[in-house]
Amino acid sequence: MKNFSLSFFSRKLLYPSVILLILMTLLTGLAYPLLITGIAQTVFPDKANGSLIGQDGKFVGSRLIGQNFSKPGYFWGRPSATSPRPYNAEASSGSNLGPTNPQLIDNVKERIAQLKKADPDNNLPVPVDLVTSSGSGLDPHISKASALYQIKRVARARHMTEEEVSDLVTKYTIPMRFHFFGEEKVNVLELNLALDKMEANNTYNKGV
Repeated sequence: MKNFSLSFFSRKLLYPSVILLILMTLLTGLAYPLLITGIAQTVFPDKANGSLIGQDGKFVGSRLIGQNFSKPGYFWGRPSATSPRPYNAEASSGSNLGPTNPQLIDNVKERIAQLKKADPDNNLPVPVDLVTSSGSGLDPHISKASALYQIKRVARARHMTEEEVSDLVTKYTIPMRFHFFGEEKVNVLELNLALDKMEANNTYNKGV
């Protein structure tokens, strides 16, 4: 009698538990993800698919992840501390170096030296985001001040006027949120793609 009661009691609890598990699995593991995915693809498909940037029929990057530009004719982004390569989206991380860490100080000095070497006649103050990495190591933006700092070098390397490059920076400057929060910034990849396009158009118009 005791064994029968325990068996009956166990079945009484087991069956509802199994049914509830199945229902919740279907609801939270299938129905909810499909619903949210459908809404995202309908309302803002660009963001839902990674904010990818296309050019000539192929994807060249994302508005959300920086790329490592080092040629003098391109605007450079923030340094990246990810490994084994810069802007590695699979290993997002910062350097974790404190402000008094000698290694951080040496890194900043080295980056300033690189900027000065690439543009020795530039006497503007070096913006802090050009010599320090972000917490994620993937930041696709630089401040407008960082973009303005690089105009002379980029214009010289591309044989363009500083005014042309400056106008392009202004065009691609993202204003402060609600004109109050944060600071003006520029997406480095979008700006560099626009540079390539402008230079190509200038070359075409000049008949070179």
